[in-house]
Amino acid sequence: MDQPPPYSYHPKEETTLYAPPENGREAEILGGLAQDFDITWGDGRGKFHENGTLLTLSLDKYSGSGFQSKNEYLFAKIDINMKLISDNSAGTVTTFYLSSNGTAHDEIDFEFLGNLSGQPYTIHTNIYSQGKGNREQQFYLWFDPTIDFHSYSILWNPARIVFFVDDIPIREFKNMEAFGVPFPNKQPMRIFSSLWNADDWATQGGRVHTDWSKAPFVASYRNFNATSCVWSFESSSCKSDPQLTGIDNAWLMKELDSNSLKKIRWVQENYMTYNYCNDNWRFHEGLPKECTIRSPKRARRYR
Repeated sequence: MDQPPPYSYHPKEETTLYAPPENGREAEILGGLAQDFDITWGDGRGKFHENGTLLTLSLDKYSGSGFQSKNEYLFAKIDINMKLISDNSAGTVTTFYLSSNGTAHDEIDFEFLGNLSGQPYTIHTNIYSQGKGNREQQFYLWFDPTIDFHSYSILWNPARIVFFVDDIPIREFKNMEAFGVPFPNKQPMRIFSSLWNADDWATQGGRVHTDWSKAPFVASYRNFNATSCVWSFESSSCKSDPQLTGIDNAWLMKELDSNSLKKIRWVQENYMTYNYCNDNWRFHEGLPKECTIRSPKRARRYR
């Protein structure tokens, strides 16, 4: 994904789970999201609240903010509840994604592109493997994501990547390595989230800029859950054969059933605004290989 500018970046800032005492009160040990994430940049603009169960990122004209997971994962089903910036969020980008390190990195992206008041957010999804992305699909939502919290989830197992909104699948990307299509399955990834200014491109192609009189812009997070294979000391917490892991790790073999495929079709037919697999002008020398592989079970191309 496009990264936020390097302003006010302070690695491993505010990582403690210990909240110092205020006004003579006893110190507080934080739980919730504070157990899973470190706020890594933003010079105090990222904060834990409510004993660590609520996390907020803020953006002003001087800096954004961000956090990352304490753990690395090699396959996971992750869920988090988010409430996005309300009112005029034009020019802002809120992200929630998995990424490895290095130039040949893997990445699985949720990006939420702000808009003018009353105009819909755009959900931007992308998948990188071995440093190559260009697999964008974009969607509008069927609800206002700024009024209340909604769940956003990524299923990443050896066979597929699926994006979910409120448990409704919106996109599936299958492992097609047998056809020469790279798939992220060898590099452990951390979870990252950030809130930053990208008004040169984020809203209506950069035609609408951030209104700093509305700052600070705030995005909120709670109720994180990860069913995962944690990567630590060059080893996975999951057994090598998913079939031996038992029902608790059934997600490692999860496929989308017919009802889930109907939901994907509903979302893509009614709310998809861009699909790289349909962009013949951009890929004038031929669409990416995964766009032309037809599943024997499905005649239509929904990925």
